[in-house]
Amino acid sequence: MPLYWRVCLINGLMFVAGTTALALAPVTVSATVLQSEAVILVVGLIAIVVLNSILLRTSLAPLDRLVRLMDTVDLQRPGKRLSEAGGGAVGHLVQGFNAMLDRLESERGRSNAKALAAQEAERHRIARELHDEIGQGLTAVLLGLKGLEAGTPPKLRQALEEVQETARATLDEVRGVARRLRPGVLEDLGLQSALAALATDFSAHGLQVRRVTSPGLPELGSERELVIYRVAQEALTNAARHAQARTVRLSLHRQGAAVVLSVDDDGNGLRGAEEGTGIRGMRERALLIGAELTVGPGETGTSVRLRVPLEAG
Repeated sequence: MPLYWRVCLINGLMFVAGTTALALAPVTVSATVLQSEAVILVVGLIAIVVLNSILLRTSLAPLDRLVRLMDTVDLQRPGKRLSEAGGGAVGHLVQGFNAMLDRLESERGRSNAKALAAQEAERHRIARELHDEIGQGLTAVLLGLKGLEAGTPPKLRQALEEVQETARATLDEVRGVARRLRPGVLEDLGLQSALAALATDFSAHGLQVRRVTSPGLPELGSERELVIYRVAQEALTNAARHAQARTVRLSLHRQGAAVVLSVDDDGNGLRGAEEGTGIRGMRERALLIGAELTVGPGETGTSVRLRVPLEAG
């Protein structure tokens, strides 16, 4: 029965019940209402209102739960559903809403997978161009400057050395950017070596990274290893740029049927700020492999936990 007719029926039944009670009950109302008669009328009115409220509340309660879920639903934290108990129009509405969430989460997962795959491909292309074109061009410049050094007058030699040093520093920076864009060590030597190189890279820029890894970690596959690497990279970047941390503890260990990545810093913490694009990107990557990402306050700063199940979800 549609909700509109259900409400009309409930109210109609209540009026019929009240009319029947007045018609059959041995109670009359004087021209001047007596106190006892007023008490009976008030009690009857209260009973009708209370029963009507209870019946309407029972019928409309699923709508209230649906509204509350709409206010709190977050596709980056999937799995929230309403109980589909009951039938009628409200039950069909709840079923339709749950089915809509299923479709949205499925479509979002597929679109995010394509977007992240395209992002990784673009990173690889830019890293290759940086290494092959700009890197080789700067190398040629350094070799040319080296060849000019022998015939340079002593007055210009110091300036030439300064230009060489600038070109060498620029070449190192280009290579560092290319490494961050495309973690070749991850493909060649594995996850633990890639995390070690990542920690060394950040330590060279002033952030003290203490790395703790458990030996004998199981094979996770290239997709899950890439997600772990990118989450660690983003967490270290946030600690260095935004949290103004001095030290970070980076750990990777096995915990039951999962591998857990932990990044704890001693920075300023979240301080109630909304999640930025970096944290949202980490959540998107975690959803792709069925992992669970937790970002919150730690003992001294911010704590990032990525729990990756060993069995694919």
